[in-house]
Amino acid sequence: MVTAAIFRAAATVMLLVLSFSACQAQLSSTFYGDTCPNALGTIRTSIRSAITRERRMAASLIRLHFHDCFVQGCDASILLDNSPSITSEKFVTQNNNSVRGFEVIDEAKSAVENVCPGVVSCADILAVAARDASEYVGGPSWTVKLGRKDSTTASASLASRDLPRFADGLQRLIDLFESKGLSERDMVALSGSHTIGQAQCVTFRDRIYSNGSDIDAGFASTRRRNCPATFPNGNGNLAPLDLVTPNSFDNNYFRNLLQKKGLLQSDQVLFSGGSTDSIVNDYSRNPSTFRSDFASAMIKMGDIEPLTGSAGIIRRICSRVN
Repeated sequence: MVTAAIFRAAATVMLLVLSFSACQAQLSSTFYGDTCPNALGTIRTSIRSAITRERRMAASLIRLHFHDCFVQGCDASILLDNSPSITSEKFVTQNNNSVRGFEVIDEAKSAVENVCPGVVSCADILAVAARDASEYVGGPSWTVKLGRKDSTTASASLASRDLPRFADGLQRLIDLFESKGLSERDMVALSGSHTIGQAQCVTFRDRIYSNGSDIDAGFASTRRRNCPATFPNGNGNLAPLDLVTPNSFDNNYFRNLLQKKGLLQSDQVLFSGGSTDSIVNDYSRNPSTFRSDFASAMIKMGDIEPLTGSAGIIRRICSRVN
């Protein structure tokens, strides 16, 4: 009886492993080589045009891909609007009036549809857009695996549960990333995308008025100038996540953490006497290591639970199911 039970358990594990491997094997960098050979070039042109208009969009597109993959996998569920059958993920606390770039993805999708109707998924466009955004602002590039399908559902409840919050502590962040198959090193590398982009006053007000020992007093004073203490005054006022080089993809984000100049609480906890301090130290000294690890972590994140093969659909318009 015991032997049979062990055999059944082993068989179940092997089935799960094979299923996972088969799913990953269907993603390929040449997926559209025959069906839409100009897809990547078309997406790149569209993304570069958007970032030329607004430099901040690079950070927004990287974040959009991240917020997609962390909720039921990289399936473009974050792009779906409310409908009678769908409760959109766009309005949960971590996304509402914060996640942006939807219109840029729509523009890229429209451009690709003009070239190859009904072939390229919105989920793949999100993944490619994040890579192109990084590269265009001086960040690393990487080979994007393709072949994801789009979901027919969204989950506001999973988005609320699985997306990080700006006041999360270190262990909470580690647990969230671990639940998606990402290591502490992956987490710190991906957090380095905060080397570009901006945050709203409402997300860092408590930190800059805390008079805490984990924030540089001069840095807090500077940030207070455009972030009033009284809620909700100035809630939407923006500040760069990296005060030193806000428009360049570099490793200054990590140097800032060493000086207690992380803008968000969830940034500074990465260097606060915990298990990730050594990684922050490493990246602050070795920009090439950070770049390499960031690219690897983005590839790994793009592999989170994709819909492939007969699962999912190719949406004609990214914000709604066909």
